[in-house]
Amino acid sequence: MIRELTFFEIFLFRIGAVLMLIGVALHIFSAEVSLYVFGIGAMFFCLMQFRAVYEGNDLVVIRLRRQQLFACLMFLGTAMCMSMQVYQYGFARRNEWVVALAIGCVLELYTAWRLPDALLKAKKS
Repeated sequence: MIRELTFFEIFLFRIGAVLMLIGVALHIFSAEVSLYVFGIGAMFFCLMQFRAVYEGNDLVVIRLRRQQLFACLMFLGTAMCMSMQVYQYGFARRNEWVVALAIGCVLELYTAWRLPDALLKAKKS
């Protein structure tokens, strides 16, 4: 089973998700403020994803958790690419962060859709 998060951890997880959403929306108005709001949200979101450890041995759930953790890395990469755009350094000086964000969102959505069923199937086995 996946380790249950405490109430405070769930709160940080949700705050992180909301801050990520607000950070992306803020990019229209201020790229620099957007970077910090998204970065803090991604940090909270990813830390709580890493805290929810799977302690079983079902290969499907392990694969889905790895995809979820890769999505977290893509969110952190999005924040890094945003900082490259804002401060004009590195290779990502335009809107390359959108690609990393899209990959992270697709993986997170897929795993959020599949993981509950896979956990139930693993529990029954």
